[in-house]
Amino acid sequence: MKIIAVIPARYASTRFPAKLMQDLGGKTVILRTYEAAQKSNLFDDVFVVTDSDLIYKEITSNGGKVIKSIKEHESGSDRIAEAVENMDVDIVVNVQGDEPFINTEALEKLIAVYKNDPDKKVDLASLMFEITDEDEISNPNNVKVVVDQNGFALYFSRSVIPYPREKNLGVRYMQHIGIYAFRKQALLDFYSLPMKSLEASEKLEQLRYLEFGKRIKMVETADKSIGIDTPEDLEKARRMI
Repeated sequence: MKIIAVIPARYASTRFPAKLMQDLGGKTVILRTYEAAQKSNLFDDVFVVTDSDLIYKEITSNGGKVIKSIKEHESGSDRIAEAVENMDVDIVVNVQGDEPFINTEALEKLIAVYKNDPDKKVDLASLMFEITDEDEISNPNNVKVVVDQNGFALYFSRSVIPYPREKNLGVRYMQHIGIYAFRKQALLDFYSLPMKSLEASEKLEQLRYLEFGKRIKMVETADKSIGIDTPEDLEKARRMI
């Protein structure tokens, strides 16, 4: 089973433009993420896929592997699907370009899903962690997920799910972490399918998979990923470095 990591890297960002090219302890954010993925020793290969000439040059000038997107894409899945369409791979792990502190243990759990799935019932695997603070639960920037008894996603939403009409029933609220491991065919299927109403309404690409019957296995982790979404996040990361 050949497993690769692909890091989608857009230069533009609504909340923090050019964040991937910001300095983080003497190296750019995107380069640190690429090197961390390599050093994890979890992947047979690691690629950055980007629409930016600046990011392309940053990775190639440091000896890395990078693919230039040919088309414009609305989602990371689309960008990755174009990149891997003609590759001989089985599992594609989407590593976020703005998360240079890669959680190796969590990625190992994602990869283990496929090693323990001989019947190929899993199309995607992704991560979640429990949240208990009411402000965090109600925050629409935090995507929540509910799962069935076997850990497969039933729905993702920016709203509070499940709604707590009855209190104290032991309901756990799980926040989604946008790191995925895909079977290659699930990615290619996504690439050819249209956006439907649920995805368009919530602005969550994972809902396209659910709307078309793909099975997403959720893996619980205790550690929230550390992403760089704002200048304040970058300053925290610099202190960590």
